Amino acid sequence: MRTILALLMGAFCMLIACQTPQTPTEKKVRIDDDGMLVIEGKRTFILGSYHLPKSNQPFRELAESGFNLVHVSADQEQLDQAAAENLYTWISIGTIDPQKPEASRERMQKTVTKFKDHAAMLIWESVDEPAWTWKKSEWRVPPEPFAEGYQFVKSIDPNHVMYMNHAPVNLVSTMQRYNAGTDIVAWDIYPVAPCGLRPMYALFEDGIQGDLLNTTISQVGEYAEKMRRVAGPNRPVFAVLQGFAWEALRQEDRDESMVQYPTYEESRFMAYNAIIHGVNGINYWGMAYTPQPSEFWSNLKKVVAELASLQPILSARKYGLNLILTYHEMGHSLDTGVEVLAKKVDGTLWLLTANADKNPVKVTIAGLGGYKKADVLQEARSVQIENGAMIEEYAPFDVHIYRLGNR
Repeated sequence: MRTILALLMGAFCMLIACQTPQTPTEKKVRIDDDGMLVIEGKRTFILGSYHLPKSNQPFRELAESGFNLVHVSADQEQLDQAAAENLYTWISIGTIDPQKPEASRERMQKTVTKFKDHAAMLIWESVDEPAWTWKKSEWRVPPEPFAEGYQFVKSIDPNHVMYMNHAPVNLVSTMQRYNAGTDIVAWDIYPVAPCGLRPMYALFEDGIQGDLLNTTISQVGEYAEKMRRVAGPNRPVFAVLQGFAWEALRQEDRDESMVQYPTYEESRFMAYNAIIHGVNGINYWGMAYTPQPSEFWSNLKKVVAELASLQPILSARKYGLNLILTYHEMGHSLDTGVEVLAKKVDGTLWLLTANADKNPVKVTIAGLGGYKKADVLQEARSVQIENGAMIEEYAPFDVHIYRLGNR
């Protein structure tokens, strides 16, 4: 009798379990309140590439270099190869065309439905630089279709996020009109170019892409601040940084003497300049036009590898620290000086710092409490902290990353 009752109770419990709604699993990717992506429950700083390397195993090369995201075609084989290397992917799907709404919905639905459950799938991209038209004030694609396209994609796939990249030069108010069509706001800025570079598509007559008063590489941080105003405090902001040389983009009449790639130091500064100003990810554009192997490609991978090694720090929340910076006379004017972002991870305090000036600076950084020394990453040295302060020197556009300790 007891056996029969046990069987009946077991069957009843199974029936109730089948009828009870299960707790939904967490979305594969969501957005934290500071704009950081949370992927499969883990806060993640994005390190992405618009292009695959020119190698026999491009996905493996990206993964081994520290990248965690790559742009791919809507192609099963590419997504499978990315997944095999634990890389995430993003796919461009456009938006709803007001002239052909049904055809564009059908196209978008087909792609999203096919790949939304793939292990490598992370981000859908709408249209690149929709607000910008070269040498015209009109937008290339009006903002209205993007809100509809966003809702359409989310109705099919609520578990992934949408991405939109802007050119850097439009008004904040113009770019904000596109926010209803995206989760992630990105912008591209490629400031390394030789003096006297001939005008070309996307470059102004002075040979510069950006349009701020600051024409140095520290304009990256200023554009990061601009795009944060576009995105607001909670939406992710990604920087799209330089993976090419402007003159190398010319298909004809190229002047090899004007081919200038960012140096290792410039690439490293631009990355940290963006990070210190609050970006939640960095994508690199242009490697399809870059010789590989090459010194530049090796240097860029070195920068990305360093950033990847700091993933727990980069993805951590900003830590409030009341620092006082006092500059020493160096015979130069001071424009912006040293910029600092503090993070605290597992009880360890980190300072990400960069000199945003074109001149060297010497500075006393005070407000470091009871810490006794700071180890400087990538430099095999330590700095002593006395009475809560340390004195440091920076070359132009220099970067120092400090790990503070008490011994």
